Amino acid sequence: MKTDPREVRLRERLEAIRARSEKSNSWRSSTQYLSRLINRTGFVPIRTRLSREDLNFLAGARDEVIAFAELGLRLLELHQPQDAGGITSDPDSPIRRCRACMWRWPCPTFRAIDDAIDR
Repeated sequence: MKTDPREVRLRERLEAIRARSEKSNSWRSSTQYLSRLINRTGFVPIRTRLSREDLNFLAGARDEVIAFAELGLRLLELHQPQDAGGITSDPDSPIRRCRACMWRWPCPTFRAIDDAIDR
């Protein structure tokens, strides 16, 4: 079976983003300290040492986060529950299926998004 070149391109892009992210340092612990240093103009004057990996990550992080948020929202729009019809023993809880992939609700795509966001 021939691989779709679009899939290859997307997979390579996603793997590159993941690799770049994993190589950079987390700023999570630093932000608590830095938030106390905000001056009257709303900025934090900092001096820090950044690695090449950190700079590469920071250069594209904003755009990549926006793109991933848009992707997540589009997937949520596609993967919505709908009444599957048919006979059910519990009329208050009808059987529902995903309108995009027709899996039983919640579908694997919705569960994957939910799991990734809840980490």
